[in-house]
Amino acid sequence: MKCEISPLSDHTGAEVRGIDLSRPLDGEMRARLNRAFVDHSVLVIRGQTLTAAQLLAGVQLFGTVFHQHNTRFALPECPEIHYLSNQDKYDDGKRYIPGAGYHTDHSNAAMPPKATILLALKLPDTGGDTQYVNMHRAYEDLPAETRQRIANLVGIHVYQSKHSERKLTGLPPEAKGKVPEFVRHPIVRTHPETGRKSLYLNPIRIESIEGMGEAEALSLLDALLAHATQEKYQYRHKWQPGDMVMWDNRCLLHKANGDYDHSQVRYMYRVMLQGDTPV
Repeated sequence: MKCEISPLSDHTGAEVRGIDLSRPLDGEMRARLNRAFVDHSVLVIRGQTLTAAQLLAGVQLFGTVFHQHNTRFALPECPEIHYLSNQDKYDDGKRYIPGAGYHTDHSNAAMPPKATILLALKLPDTGGDTQYVNMHRAYEDLPAETRQRIANLVGIHVYQSKHSERKLTGLPPEAKGKVPEFVRHPIVRTHPETGRKSLYLNPIRIESIEGMGEAEALSLLDALLAHATQEKYQYRHKWQPGDMVMWDNRCLLHKANGDYDHSQVRYMYRVMLQGDTPV
């Protein structure tokens, strides 16, 4: 197989063509893909036609599978793989849009997943892009006094923050005892493979900042998020059938857009990979 890797923007994302993850890859190719993931933070691997079991096997060339919190979305035939669907609804009947609002996945875990992987199976004709924010760049462009102010701050992450504008679906009974009540993570995180610092924010899960009053904490978090989500820090992915997109939760925010005809199905497989404790 001839693998081609091409940047998708000047700071985030690379397109990968010429590999088939249903087949084994040699050590050299595995190392090349893992290096590209660290360098570009988002890998878009085109043209993947995979069963859930094949996806599960294929992604393990990048790491060990992380067990996702909400087993409601697990595939019965392959529970490590979950699905995302715009056809699901909240208990009150309103449509649930998976991934809405900027966030980083499962930051309420003591060791959040290093990566999330989606495989596009069904897509609407238009819309439904996913936006990614490079939190390295956002941090590095902060004024020196702001970087100094936030250097040692610790965020308190919960399953769903009382301040979150997005409502999550509730955890099933069997998952509740396995999810921590809260965890402590630094607001400024150092990437374990590159050593680069980035903002580590999650509007859906950060409940407070340790040792700071609520009003001051919310004002600071809002200002940091507004800075980070400027268009210049974004890569916007327009999905194609067969795209397998993998991103680095350690240095990115992401959100899914619900700007499409919801009579059309948007359905994807999702799997996550184990990470380490943020420092």
